[in-house]
Amino acid sequence: MRAIRLWCAVGILSLGLSLAGCGGTSPAPQVTSNAVPTSTPGATPIPDPVLQPSLSAKENLGYFDFVNKRLIAANPNADGRAFVDALVAAGFAKADMQLTVDKTTVNLVANSIQFSVKFNGACLIGQSGPDSGGYHGEATSLLSTGACLVGQTRPIDW
Repeated sequence: MRAIRLWCAVGILSLGLSLAGCGGTSPAPQVTSNAVPTSTPGATPIPDPVLQPSLSAKENLGYFDFVNKRLIAANPNADGRAFVDALVAAGFAKADMQLTVDKTTVNLVANSIQFSVKFNGACLIGQSGPDSGGYHGEATSLLSTGACLVGQTRPIDW
C-alpha cells in the first residue's frame, strides 16, 4: 500500500513537473497593435493675421499681438520706439498711439513699458518687459479722458 502511494505521489509529481515544463517553454505573449498606420496630410498653414480697419479693437487684438510678438522674437530688448515703429509699419496710426518711458528718472532701463493704440473707439494695449512677465496685450475701453494709458506718457515725436 505504501508502494502504491509512493508511486502515485511520484506520478503526480512527475505529471506536474512535465506540465510545468511545457508551460515554461512557451514564449511570453507579445502585444501587437491592430492599428493600421495612416498618413495624415500636412496641416494647412494658418495665414498670418492682418489688420482689419473696419472691425473692433477686440477683433484686431490677434493682429496687434502678432506684430508685437514678432518684434520681440526679432529683438527681445525692443524699446518703445521699436514697438511704435513696428505698429506703424503694420498699419496702425502713430497719431493714435501712447507710450510710457523707456528709462527711469535715474536713467536706468525701465523694467516694463506700455504702449497703446486708439482703435475704433477702444484701445489696444501692450506691455512688455521682465517685470511684466514678458509680453501681454489686451483690448479695452477708452478711459474717460479719451486716452488709453493712465499717467505720464512720452511724446512720440519722430
